[in-house]
Amino acid sequence: QVQLVESGGGLVQPGGSLRLSCVASGIRSSIYTMGWYRQGPGKQRELVARITSGGSTAYADSVKGRFTISRDNAKSTVYLQMNSLKPEDTAVYHCNARLQMWDYWGQGTQVTVSS
Repeated sequence: QVQLVESGGGLVQPGGSLRLSCVASGIRSSIYTMGWYRQGPGKQRELVARITSGGSTAYADSVKGRFTISRDNAKSTVYLQMNSLKPEDTAVYHCNARLQMWDYWGQGTQVTVSS
C-alpha cells in the first residue's frame, strides 16, 4: 500500500519559516518525481515545487527565491523549506509522487500564515 505522509505544517507569522516533510512508503520513491502542491481557500490546487529523480527542480513563480525543495532518497523523504512566508501562502500543502501513469497523493498538511 502506497502512503505519502506530510508533516511540518502549522501557524506562522508573516516573514516566518516552516519546513514540510513527506515520507513515502510502498514505492521506490527515489525513481519518482516528487512534488508539493497547495490548495488555498477557494482556489484550485497548484504546483508549488517539484524535484525529479535526477535532482532537477522547478518552482512556481510565486515562491521562487523563498522556497526550496529537496529530497533524501535514503529516508524516502522530500522536504519543502519555506522562508519569508506570506499570508497568501496559506493553504493545504499536498505531497505528490509521479512516475508515468502512477500518481500518488498525500492527505495534506495545513499551513497558515497570519499575525
